[in-house]
Amino acid sequence: MIYWFEELGREHNDVVGKKCANLGQMTRMGLAVPPGFALSLEAYRLFVKESGLAVEMEKYVQKFGDLKGQGITVFDEMSKTLRSMIESREIPGSLKTQILGYYKDLSRRLGIDDPAVSVRSAGTESRPGMFETYLNVRGQEQLLEKVKKVWASAYTSRAIAFRANKGFPIIGDELGVAIPKMVNARASGITFTVDPVTADDSKILLEANWGLGEGVVSGAESVDGFVVDKESMEITARHVGSKVKCVVYTKEGADWADVPEPMQNMPCISDEEIIEIAKVAKSAEQSLGGPQDMEWAVDQDLEFPKSLFWLQTRPAKVAAKKKVSATSHIADLIAKKFGGV
Repeated sequence: MIYWFEELGREHNDVVGKKCANLGQMTRMGLAVPPGFALSLEAYRLFVKESGLAVEMEKYVQKFGDLKGQGITVFDEMSKTLRSMIESREIPGSLKTQILGYYKDLSRRLGIDDPAVSVRSAGTESRPGMFETYLNVRGQEQLLEKVKKVWASAYTSRAIAFRANKGFPIIGDELGVAIPKMVNARASGITFTVDPVTADDSKILLEANWGLGEGVVSGAESVDGFVVDKESMEITARHVGSKVKCVVYTKEGADWADVPEPMQNMPCISDEEIIEIAKVAKSAEQSLGGPQDMEWAVDQDLEFPKSLFWLQTRPAKVAAKKKVSATSHIADLIAKKFGGV
């Protein structure tokens, strides 16, 4: 039902979901991954079976008949009902005991009472942005509540519409759940070991912002951008964005906050950190046999290089196949993406 990350690898994709399997693979590779554990898809199946949800949800969906071509109102109604069913049901006692047992063990490993964790969805197929993640979750009650909310996020309006329009079963997308320790992030970001627009694989691209990684992934605010030459490991282009907002911890969860004015126009990561991130990303690309799209965070409580943690890696999606020259690449990158050196 439940695994520590170090027990997992890519071969467990269909057991715990892609995100959990990747975290396990990264741990095996020696990357600094925050410690944590994964709930398998079987844990979700046990939950819906023993709670009676499996039968109830199927009967509810069958009332709607063929959903192809239906409008968003129908999907919204289904989403509200299905998610409420899941979130209102108790997790079976045996499974609850196992989840809380692992959380207590994580607490002992870290030497922290009720450590802050993130609770992240892990489907067997990559569907970025389709399901939900909860940050800065503390305590047994919050953990169990957020696990159910992640399971329920398989039934967002968007997810239901996707399955209906693809002809997939509506009662699908069973989710694994990744539960890693939260990094007390000074700064976070994403790294591509290939330019996703031009397919130039001679450079490594970084984007970063203060605080938690959602401040970069969402694309909602201006961020810092850097280009590193993959061969020489030199920073060949940089742009310091006007970072007026970032995502930070709140009492319960995380939210956008104002960046103090003195920090808005200064780089959120040092050159030393940029080069280390690029080196690790290059090594990961070689180990995994292809360009990577990676997420990382710099812990403000630790000294470099122990402060760098890796939160996710997945194959990078490349829009174009034609490779351009390095000169054209940098010129286009600066003009279109970063707006300056």
